[in-house]
Amino acid sequence: MQKNPIGWVEVPVTDLDRAEKFYTDYFGYEMARQPEKDGYNMSWFPMDMESYGAGGMLMQGEGYVPTHEGVVVYFPAPGGTIDAALEKAKEMDIKVVSPKMAIGENGFMAMIADSEGNGIALHSMEG
Repeated sequence: MQKNPIGWVEVPVTDLDRAEKFYTDYFGYEMARQPEKDGYNMSWFPMDMESYGAGGMLMQGEGYVPTHEGVVVYFPAPGGTIDAALEKAKEMDIKVVSPKMAIGENGFMAMIADSEGNGIALHSMEG
């Protein structure tokens, strides 16, 4: 059986408390912080190893630099649609990096900046 090739994603942060608050307030995620190890701090997104998609975490430490360039991580749009997700971003004064775009049979996407300056994509099958 073919498996998804990505095991998990590490989202770089400079302030773990601030980043956890962002992902909790905007997405509603309950983060699971791990004890500091060798100068690295991490907090896992909720995940189910038997479900579709890859798990991930927020990662703070040497070599982890937030950016809006390079790899793009897609998150399910809060509220179920891109319009609802962008309205929530507006209400929370979150920067919209790119507006809603149709991506054919794959639905819709938009990109926002998280609290650390990472560009993160929002995805929904509905606009």
